[in-house]
Amino acid sequence: MEKVALNEQPLNQKQIARLAFSNPWHYLSCGLGSGLLPRMPGTWGSLIAIPFFYVFNKLPLWQYGILLIITFAVGVALCGYSEKAFRKKDHSSIVWDEMVGMWITLCHAPFRLDVLIVGFILFRIFDIFKPWPINWLQKHLPGGWGVMADDAAAGIAAWVLLQLWIVII
Repeated sequence: MEKVALNEQPLNQKQIARLAFSNPWHYLSCGLGSGLLPRMPGTWGSLIAIPFFYVFNKLPLWQYGILLIITFAVGVALCGYSEKAFRKKDHSSIVWDEMVGMWITLCHAPFRLDVLIVGFILFRIFDIFKPWPINWLQKHLPGGWGVMADDAAAGIAAWVLLQLWIVII
């Protein structure tokens, strides 16, 4: 797997937006454009995942699980591809990983406002602060694997706490 050319200057937001709106793969990795917003792209990427969750949550658990595996695998390729093009490791505009992390967090949870809010907050806490081993995954796995694995781990940690919260409430 090729490493990102860190010796090259990363693309600026205008260049990334031009790429994202001219290439469907970059558009997907940028969360349908949500990662191009000027502030808090990861938060916007996490929020854009919720309407998709509404549809995904109607699937039986085994199909939802397969969907998570597929979206993770697609994300490894997508995010690695965009990371190389944007010339920066885990560029903030790449938010497909946040979308998949949210789908993991909310996996088969009831579609209720309180659950969505708690799940969103839990995922963002784990994604932003990246406690060990989440931070290790991001730092040590190459390309799209590093981009995706830390958010998947954050999603799993948030899912465990969300399930506990659902049982208690």
